[in-house]
Amino acid sequence: MYWDFPGVSADDFIQRSPVLDPATIRLSPHEAYARLDSDEPAARVRLNTFDGRPVYRFGAGRGDRLVYADTGEEQVLVSPEMARRIASAWTLQPATSARQEFVEQPDQWTVQESFRALMPLWKFSWPDGEQVYISDATGEVVQYTTTRRRFWAYLGAIPHWLYFTPLRRHGAEWSRLVIWLSATGAVTASLGIAIGLWMYSPGKRYQNEGRATRIPYRGQKRWHAILGLLFGAGAVTWAFSGMMSMDPFPRARRKAQAFDVANSLRGPIEFGRYHPREALESGAPGAKQIELISIGGDVYYIATFNPHLTRVLPPGGAPFAEFAPDKLVAIVRKAAPPEALAEVRELREYDRYYLDRRGELPLPVILVRLNDADHSRYYIDPKTARVAGVYSSRAWMERWLYHALHSLDFPWFYRYRPLWDVVVILFMLGGGALSVTSLILAWRVVLRKMAWFEMQKPGE
Repeated sequence: MYWDFPGVSADDFIQRSPVLDPATIRLSPHEAYARLDSDEPAARVRLNTFDGRPVYRFGAGRGDRLVYADTGEEQVLVSPEMARRIASAWTLQPATSARQEFVEQPDQWTVQESFRALMPLWKFSWPDGEQVYISDATGEVVQYTTTRRRFWAYLGAIPHWLYFTPLRRHGAEWSRLVIWLSATGAVTASLGIAIGLWMYSPGKRYQNEGRATRIPYRGQKRWHAILGLLFGAGAVTWAFSGMMSMDPFPRARRKAQAFDVANSLRGPIEFGRYHPREALESGAPGAKQIELISIGGDVYYIATFNPHLTRVLPPGGAPFAEFAPDKLVAIVRKAAPPEALAEVRELREYDRYYLDRRGELPLPVILVRLNDADHSRYYIDPKTARVAGVYSSRAWMERWLYHALHSLDFPWFYRYRPLWDVVVILFMLGGGALSVTSLILAWRVVLRKMAWFEMQKPGE
């Protein structure tokens, strides 16, 4: 609920990046991209820092190619000295005080599949518990942990997801185990509810110490029956939704959308003559990253100062906080076939498909609902003209049978925090007590069986 598995997000990079120095940016995006000698257009263009130097990141597909904005060199090799500098800059501690390891096999904090392509890793561990993992292939910080984050992960995410290193290293086996355990839990909890309801007597036909009662059991069995009737449904839905999180049923391959909202809004990158040095000096001193985009045929830079503050930098104009929603709506309507759009409007609060209990997803957003077979919904952030969320009817199982059942992921719960916290904690306490009584009863059965086997030994 409160401490996730350690990881490094885009916000972490922005938070720890140095401020861009306009004086060090000598090449324009066009000049830097020419150094790559590529015939394909760049899908993404960002300017930030790498190893303390300004660097262009040209995206094509899933990867980025890096060109230094001060010299025009392409970043290719990662030396041990470079890895030490990057790790030291991340923690603001000298690399000489860190223990350095070369990690070629996943450890506890790099067990996810996403780390496979980034191996091997340089791992730096400082005496205060900070750990930084740097990919030898890209030179990027790919994992960061502290003593505190590791402690809470051992209590929360690791047992919750069965993220134990020897098991999680084998992704297919781990997935099958989680699916079968959660399916078994859902089935057995359902049987428990069925038995409890079958034995329950509204007319109090049972006797307990001379008094009429609805439940025929005593002691731990009675507590188990009561807890099962109160919290059994939560145990079933929690186990079942945990299984659904693993996507156990094959899905039909999704067809490409007839109308691509993201591409209709952000056009092909046009380098133009707007130099980032000019943009930083005139409109964004203190920015840590700027991104070149094309909206409605016009070129802009999106300057990022921190994870929650951006500015739009138009050529020759004053910076502004966000694009006018009417302008973005007009661009989408103009690009879309008349029959493609079912609804386009501004959304100022989370709905049942676009929501975040931590409140980190941007608001307001522009909702674009399509007239396609999947009833696709796109949520556009006017601060960056980027699609912040997507939903289609093909994802209904993930939305309702996983998120809704597993996390009580409902907007009215999130809107009235700490209502969500109280309800979830109540269910967890009840489910935990139900599990404890199950273990006690099971242990008693085991003890009786062991005693019976002891009595059956020859000569006794």
